[in-house]
Parts: sequence; C-alpha cells; structure tokens
Amino acid sequence: MSHHKKPEIGIVPPGPNAADWVRRDESVISQSYTRTYPLVVEKGKGAFIEDVDGNRYLDFTSGIAVTATGHCHPAIVERIINQSKRLIHMSGTDFYYPSEIRLAEKLTAMTPGNHPKKVFFTNSGTESNEAAMKLARYHTKRPFYISFYGGFYGRTMGALSLTASKEVHKRGFAPFVPGVVHVPYAYCYRCPYNLKAGECDFYCVTWIREELFRTTVPPDEVAAIFIEAIQGEGGYVVPPDGYLRRMAELAGEFGMLLVVDEVQSGMGRTGRMFACEHDGVVPDILTIAKGIASGLPLGAMVGSSSVMTWEKGSHASTFGGNPVACEAALGTIELLENGLVDNAADVGAYILSKLKEMKARHPPIGDVRGRGLMIGIEFVRSEDKREMAIEERNAIIRGCFKRGLLLLGCGQSVIRLIPPLIISREDADTALAILEETIDEVERR
Repeated sequence: MSHHKKPEIGIVPPGPNAADWVRRDESVISQSYTRTYPLVVEKGKGAFIEDVDGNRYLDFTSGIAVTATGHCHPAIVERIINQSKRLIHMSGTDFYYPSEIRLAEKLTAMTPGNHPKKVFFTNSGTESNEAAMKLARYHTKRPFYISFYGGFYGRTMGALSLTASKEVHKRGFAPFVPGVVHVPYAYCYRCPYNLKAGECDFYCVTWIREELFRTTVPPDEVAAIFIEAIQGEGGYVVPPDGYLRRMAELAGEFGMLLVVDEVQSGMGRTGRMFACEHDGVVPDILTIAKGIASGLPLGAMVGSSSVMTWEKGSHASTFGGNPVACEAALGTIELLENGLVDNAADVGAYILSKLKEMKARHPPIGDVRGRGLMIGIEFVRSEDKREMAIEERNAIIRGCFKRGLLLLGCGQSVIRLIPPLIISREDADTALAILEETIDEVERR
C-alpha cells in the first residue's frame, strides 16, 4: 500500500476562513499585488502547502522558484534557529561576520569559471541586477545597456528599465533609466523572421552586430549585455544550444560585459547549478536570488575580480548578506550539492517526456519546453499555433487550484512548472494527472 502524500481538498476553496482573510487583505494591502487565485497559506512542509481551511495542495510554484529545498526543510530550519540565537543582524557592508564570508567563498567557487571573483550581497533579484547595472557602468565608463524583449529583471527603476515582458510593469512609471536598448531574444520556437531551426545561424545575434550597431547604438559605448540564461516571465523560453556562447563572443568582441541573470534559473533548477553551464558560458557578472536561501530574502551579484573595480562606498546594502539568510543559503547549497540538482535533472526529464505525450493528446498544447524543473507549457488556439490561448491558460490554472495543484503562468499563455527540487516521480505523476484532468475539462467547455 502506498503512503505517498497527495492533495486533499475538503472544503472547496476559498473556504470560509480563506474568504475572511481575503476580505481583510483587500482593505490594507496594496492592490498592485497580483493574486492568481484565493490561496491563503497556513503552513508548508516539503512539496505541500496547507491553507487556513485545512486543504492540502501540491505546490508546483515553490513560492515563485524560491523554496528549492521544499517548505521548511528541517536542515534549513535548524540552521535558521541556531543562527538566530547567535546573531540576527550586524550589516555586512559595515562590519564582518563569518557566515557572510563563508557564503561568498562558496559562491565564488561554485559559479562558472576558475578565475578570481567577488560577491556583493543583496536582498533580491531586482537588487542584484541593479548592482550589476551600476558596476557595469562604473567599470566600463560606458552609458548603454543591451537587454531583451520578453526579459524580466525586476521592478525597481533600473531593473524595470531593462525589463520588457509586460506593459503593465511599465505603465505610469516613465521616464525610465536612460541608455537601455532592447533586442529580440532567441524565440526560435516562434521566430519573428519565420526562419526554421538550422537555417538562421543565430541571425538574432548577427542582427545586433550588423544592424543595431550600424543604426542605433555604437558598440564601444555599450557597457553590458543583460541576458537571462532562460527567459522566465517572458514565457520560459529556452535558447538553442550555442546561443549564449554566441552572445558571449559578441560581448567579448566589443569589450562589453556579459551579465547573465540566473535569478530564476539558477541554484540547481535546470539540473545544473546554473543554467548558463548548459552552454559552457562563463559570464563577467552573474546575478542570483530566489532559490539561494530556501525562502529567506537573499540575493547576490558575483563578478570577476577584474571587473569589481568600484571604490569603497560606491555601493552598499543594510540587510544584504544577513547572517540568518547566509546560514540558510549555506544549508541550501549543501542540499543541492548532495543530490537535489541531480534530482531536478532526473524528475525534470521525466516530466518533459510525459508532457510531450500529453501534447499529442491535446491540440491546445502548442509547445513544451524547459530544462530540469523549469518547464513551460504554452497553450494556443489556432491551428498554426500563433494565437495565444490566454483565457484557457488562466482557466486551467484556476481549475488545478480547485483540485489541489498550485501553478503559475508566465508569458502570454504559458503555464510554468517550478516545483521544489525535492519532488519525486510520484509527485510528478500526481501533478500531471490533475493537470490533464483540468485540460480535459477546459477543452470540453
């Protein structure tokens, strides 16, 4: 008899307790928050969440790719408790403490490349990208940045200026930080030039050299190329093999820095510690957050020592590198290195194979893509697969919630699967069964 835990919905959500909390929230919390469905969380353990009405859900969101080791992993909780008893805060940009230094040593050793590196700690992915923007300009003395359509780098003004994934992120906030030039990302699965795989020789990279630099921005005035190893909010777009390498070569040719955003794709999620390793790319600057500390707010910008040339006082952070968060990160990395990255590769490949079988049974599934446990399922309407099925995608997410599976969308009509890296094939089967049952229901409508 199997003892595998499964979702359990005793009260159709939102139950009375959840509905009450939602009403209270609406009177005091900013309406800018996006809530996909009325989940009011009471507690979490492993890959499961329990709401305030006692319903149990299988979590395939990981708090937006944050709880890589699952909810409240006992080894992480123990580190948090022990560190909290010793020291909670002393600002690592003004003083010294061992946990911050140990974590920096670990990050410089585990990030791509054997060259000397240094770390600047932050509280989030947005702050990591803001720090990278400042460092790139300071080091190169150049004013411009190249970023990508579909890219998401954060919501503070600098990171928002790089971002180009949804107009709602930018409406009402202009003018933005000047000097950002946006270009197409590797949309090979939906190429804007209607080129098929193998025909283009990375035309989107060649276009930057031959057209953008000729007409729009001088290459010797570009400080950095900011690129996601896999586009997250833009739709879980996985570039073809060689694309990141070609972009790195382009940056090197003109003396630009290559800044790789691994905020969502890093820390083991793709079956490698960092997604850029799949293409053998060593960035000048790497930005990290989300999965690094199993739920505590922490980010990092890891840069080559030869690039980290800013002077004392140029940049700082009161809370970045907090000792409790650093201890959680050290525990997270230990778990990742001792099996969770391999599990992400194994279970991710299993899910992708099952989804491709599911795609053959369901015409609205237009594309399935991903690496490890960073998987996107795109839903379409038209036979040529160009019309995005936005309403249907949203209905599937809500239907899965009612059945006990937590999902999130991204892009125009993509569902993303970003479960904790601890999940088993049994968990995957449970999630896929709920997903297909819900797709069947939406198709019948």
